[in-house]
Amino acid sequence: MHPARRRRTTRRLWTAALAALALPLTMLGTGSTTAHAAAVQCSVDYKTNDWGSGFTAELTLTNRGTEALDGWTLTYGYSGNQKLSNGWNGTWSQSGQTVTVKNAPYNARIGAGAAVTTGAQFSYSGTNTAPTSFSINGTACTGAHQAPIAVLTSPQPGAVYSQGELVPLAATAAAADNATITKVEFYDDTTLLATDTSAPFTHSAANLAVGNHSLVAKAYDSLGASASSTPVGITVSSGPTVVASPTQLGVRQGTSGTFEVKLSKQPTANVTVTTARASGNSGLSVSGGGTLTFTPSNWNTAQKVTIAADSSGTGSAVFESTAPGHGKATVTVTQLAAAKEYDERFLELYGKITDPANGYFSPEGIPYHSVETLIVEAPDHGHETTSEAYSYLLWLQAMYGKVTGDWTKFNGAWEIMEKYMIPTHADQPTNSSYNASKPATYAPELDTPQQYPARLDTGVSVGPDPIAGELKSAYGTDDVYGMHWLQDVDNVYGYGNSPGKCEAGPSDTGPSYINTFQRGVQESVWETVPQPTCDAFKYGGKNGYLDLFTGDSSYAKQWKYTNAPDADARAVQAAYWADVWAEQQGKGSQVSATVAKAAKMGDYLRYAMYDKYFKKVGNCVGPTSCPAGTGKDSSHYLLSWYYAWGGAYDTSAGWAWRIGSSHTHGGYQNPLAAYALSSYADLKPKSSSGAADWAKSLSRQLEFYRWLQSDEGAIAGGATNSWQGRYATPPSGTPTFYGMYYDEAPVYHDPPSNQWFGFQAWSMERVAEYYQQTGDAKAKAVLDKWVDWALSETTVNPDGTFRIPSTLQWSGKPDTWNASSPGANSGLHVTVADYTNDVGVAAAYAKTLTYYADRSGDTAAASTAKALLDGMWENNQDALGIAVPETRADYNRFDDSVYVPSGWTGTMPNGDAINSSSTFESIRSFYEDDPAWSKVESYLAGGAAPVFTYHRFWAQADIALAMGSYAELLE
Repeated sequence: MHPARRRRTTRRLWTAALAALALPLTMLGTGSTTAHAAAVQCSVDYKTNDWGSGFTAELTLTNRGTEALDGWTLTYGYSGNQKLSNGWNGTWSQSGQTVTVKNAPYNARIGAGAAVTTGAQFSYSGTNTAPTSFSINGTACTGAHQAPIAVLTSPQPGAVYSQGELVPLAATAAAADNATITKVEFYDDTTLLATDTSAPFTHSAANLAVGNHSLVAKAYDSLGASASSTPVGITVSSGPTVVASPTQLGVRQGTSGTFEVKLSKQPTANVTVTTARASGNSGLSVSGGGTLTFTPSNWNTAQKVTIAADSSGTGSAVFESTAPGHGKATVTVTQLAAAKEYDERFLELYGKITDPANGYFSPEGIPYHSVETLIVEAPDHGHETTSEAYSYLLWLQAMYGKVTGDWTKFNGAWEIMEKYMIPTHADQPTNSSYNASKPATYAPELDTPQQYPARLDTGVSVGPDPIAGELKSAYGTDDVYGMHWLQDVDNVYGYGNSPGKCEAGPSDTGPSYINTFQRGVQESVWETVPQPTCDAFKYGGKNGYLDLFTGDSSYAKQWKYTNAPDADARAVQAAYWADVWAEQQGKGSQVSATVAKAAKMGDYLRYAMYDKYFKKVGNCVGPTSCPAGTGKDSSHYLLSWYYAWGGAYDTSAGWAWRIGSSHTHGGYQNPLAAYALSSYADLKPKSSSGAADWAKSLSRQLEFYRWLQSDEGAIAGGATNSWQGRYATPPSGTPTFYGMYYDEAPVYHDPPSNQWFGFQAWSMERVAEYYQQTGDAKAKAVLDKWVDWALSETTVNPDGTFRIPSTLQWSGKPDTWNASSPGANSGLHVTVADYTNDVGVAAAYAKTLTYYADRSGDTAAASTAKALLDGMWENNQDALGIAVPETRADYNRFDDSVYVPSGWTGTMPNGDAINSSSTFESIRSFYEDDPAWSKVESYLAGGAAPVFTYHRFWAQADIALAMGSYAELLE
C-alpha cells in the first residue's frame, strides 16, 4: 500500500511517491473468466426448522458448472401433505406435491461456483419427510462429487497438556459417492505432524511447544477430493494445571451461572480444587462447587462451579481455582443488570475471541486478520494483520471496559498497537532530514501495472507541508505517530522487518512490516508483488523492489510506511468511547494516558486531509498548471485513502519525505472522530491548529455525505483533487465538491471501490454514533434517507435467516455541490445487484440502526437491529464465534499473472523466482503447504469453487460490539 521510493541526487536529497493503493480490508478481489457452453451442473442443500405442525425450509442452490446460470427455476416434490404458506428470495408456487421456485430479479444470476439461498414456510400434519431429488431448469441436480468429511475427535477443544506429554490425535473421516478415504493428515496450524493411511486415524504428537496450538485433521478420498476438520484449540503448559471453561462469564443480577473445571493431567492421588473470589465485585460469590475432588479416574471429567449474583450489584470479579502442585485457572465473572441478555452475549463471544486456544492472536498478542491462514482479500494471507484489526481490538477492549469496569485490557491493547504497529524511531531514523518546504517529488499514478515503473518529474511544483513544524513543536520529535497498515505477523514471507529491525530475514520470529499495493487503480490484490517496508536490497532484484514501481538511473536503500486513515480514526473513535464509559464509572483517570495518545494520533492523522503533493485543492488540472498550495489551501479536510512517509536507510544520507492523498472515499469518513478531536476536551490535540482543523473537517465530512447521497439514499463513491492520480483533465460535466471531481470508484477499480455494502454500513455507523451523541440535524437528515433505503433492501425470514445488500451498482452523478442550496441528486442512482448473509457487515449495519434508533426513536430500525443480531446468534454460531460459509469463486485468480517487466529478475526471501512469468501463487509458494490448499488446487483443476468458513477478527469483534451496543441503548 505504501509508495515505493528511491533517491535522486539534486541540490538536496529527496524523493517522489507513487500511488498508495489498497482494497477495502474485507473486499473480495473478484475477477472473470471466459465462459464456455456447458450443461447445467448443480447441487441443492436442504435444511428445515420444524416445530411439529409447520416448518421453514432453506434451500441453497449451488452452480457447480463452469458457466453462469442467468435465470433459474427450481422444482422438487414432497411425499406428504406439506402445504406452502409463503416464500422469500424467489417466487414460490405449489401444485399438488410439486413445489416450484423461480428466481427473484436480484438473484437471477448464479455465477460458476456461486450459490443463492431461497426459503419458504409450510404447514403439515403427520410426517415431514425431506425431498430426495431436485432439478434446476429441468436438469436433475446430481451435483459434482462431494468432498469427504473429517472430524477431529481427539483432543477435546480447550484441553491442556503438560510439556513433554503426548497429545493424542484421532479423527474420523467419511467419503461420498462410493469413494473411499485414502489418508488423513494431522496439522498443527500449517505444520504437518503426521499422515495415517488406514482407519482408525490416529497420531500421538510429541514435543509440542509450550503455548497455544490449533490442530486440524485433513481427509483425502480416492477421487482426489479433500476437506479439513474444524480446528481444535489446545494449550501446552509447563506443568499440570487446573483447567476452567469458559474463562469469561456473565451473570445477571439475582441469578447464577456456572463454569467447569477439571485437571490437565491424570494425578497419582486425589486432588482437591478450591475456587474462591480473588478480587473484584463482592456481589458475586461461589454458591456451589467451591471444593471439588478429582481422582485418578475422574480427573478429566468436568465438574461445575456455581457463581451467584446478588440483586443489586454490577461489575466483575476474578475467581481462581487452585490445587496443590497445579497451575491455577482464572475466570472473570461479570455481574450484569437483570435485563442485559445482550451483554451476556457480548461476554460469551468476547470469551471465544480472546480464548488463546481459538487462534485469533499471535504469541505477542497481535490480532490476526483471520483465524484461518488461506484467505486472500486486501491482506493476502490470514496471518497477516492490518491497522484495521488493531483498531477493532481497541474498540472491543473499550466495550469490555464498559461491561466489566476493567480498563487494563483497553490500555494494554493500545500498548500492543504502539509497540508493534507504530514505527519506532529506529524504524523511521531520518525524519530529522525532512524538508517541509519540499515534502516529496512528483510521480504520476498510472492506470495499469503494465505501465509501471513510473518516472519522477522534478519539474512539477509541490507545495509546503504546513503542519510538520507545529507537530514537532507539540510533541518534541520529528517522528510520525501513526500506524502502518499491513504486517506479516508470523513472518510468512520472511522479510523480517520487525519493529526496530530492517530485513532480519526468514529466521526472524517476530511480526514483520510488509506492503503490497503500488501500481495504479487496476492493480488488484491478485496482481501485487509483496515488498518489505525497509528495502535494503537484501531481497528482490539488484535494487530490491524499488525499480518495479519507479524508474530512475540509481536507487537508495530506504524505509517507507503508509497509514490507512480509517483505522487510525477508528482508534480515536474507540478511545472516545473508552473515555466516555470510564468517566461514567468514575474511572476516567484509568484511561487518561491512553486517551492522550489517541489525541496525538489524531493530530498526525491530519496528513490524510492533504492533497498528495500539497497542491492547491480545487479545479486542479495539469501537473505543471495546478499550483502548489500555500498554507492550508492544500487541505480538503476529508479523510483520504492514505498518508505516507519515508526516508533514507542510511542515516548519513539526509533525506526524508511525506505525502497525503488526493483521493477521498465516502466509506472512509468518520464524523465521530472529527467531533471528538475538535470538541471533546480529553481528545483535543496539542498542536496549535489541530482542533480547528478537525472542526472544519467535521463540517466538511457531513457536507460530503450529503453531496454523495443518491436519490435512493445510499452513499456514492467519492472525489479526487488529482484526476487519474496525475492531475489529468476530467470528462466534461464532471460534478465537483469544493472543486474536487466526483469519482464513482475512487482509488481502485478491480473490483470497483464502492460496490461493497460494507462501506455503507461502516461509514453510516460512524454517522449514527455522532448523531446519537450530538443530535446534529445534518447527520439525521442523511441517516433518515439512508436507513429508509437500507431497510427497504433488507429481508429477515421467519426462521431468523436474513439477506442484506452485498454488491451495489451505480448510475448517474451527483449535482455540483452548492453549500447554500444543495441539489437533490435526482440523477444519481443505486441498485442492489445481489444480497448476502455476511455476519460482519450485518453487525456493522445493526450498530448503525441501533445508534440511529436510540436518538430518533425509529421503531423499524430498532426491531431490524434486534432481528439481525438474534438471527446470527441463533443460526450462525460455532466453536470459534459466529460465521457463515462463503463460496470463493475468485480463488481461480491464484493463477493470475503478476506483471513484472521483461528482463527484470529477482527472488522472494524463500527463493521463489520473480520474473515476467510470475503468478500470484508462484511468488507465494508457501500456500502449497497450507492444509486448505488442496481445495483451491482442485478448483484450479476444474472442480467446484471452494467453500470456506472464515473467522475474521474484525467481523467477530464487530458482532460482539453490536451486542454490547444494543444492550447499552435499546435493551
